[in-house]
Amino acid sequence: MGNRLTQIATRTGDAGTTGLGDNTRVSKNSLRVHAMGDVDELNSNIGVLLCEDMATDVRGVLVEIQHQLFNLGGELSIPGYELLKPEAVLALDEALATYNEALPRLQEFILPAGSRAASLAHVCRTVARRAERAVVALGNEEALKDTPRQYLNRLSDLMFVLARVLNRMNGGDDVYWKSERMAKGAAE
Repeated sequence: MGNRLTQIATRTGDAGTTGLGDNTRVSKNSLRVHAMGDVDELNSNIGVLLCEDMATDVRGVLVEIQHQLFNLGGELSIPGYELLKPEAVLALDEALATYNEALPRLQEFILPAGSRAASLAHVCRTVARRAERAVVALGNEEALKDTPRQYLNRLSDLMFVLARVLNRMNGGDDVYWKSERMAKGAAE
């Protein structure tokens, strides 16, 4: 990644192609570009989430995730290159264990709601799932390492857990789904 962008409006994409990090050009509708875009959107949504009040440790985890997502985007932009290391997946596993341990067991499904920060974390979760699907689709067509797919899978799980953590800030709680079927079963 020796060349840095010095000009943003290059007009080289006007014909519907974009340049990859290895200097090849591909359609802006290619599976690789879709995956790169979904990862970029996820990173941007995490940036919005970071505008909210939250515990310093949660903020630190999210900032590290942004750096790792940038690595993932770089890896996707250069076919065959590795920037996202397996240790990044292990870091998510550790964060999942830490934050999940402090939460009560789920007895019901929860809605993607509650505080603004928790709701934004749920948006990040859904974008992570979409990015994961895009990486899986790309991996079905081209050789990819396992780490990008694993990272996005764990990250979506972590964003669900962090949404629950963020909902508990200042005494809040999850917003539970009111299932008619479950309510009928409880009444019988």
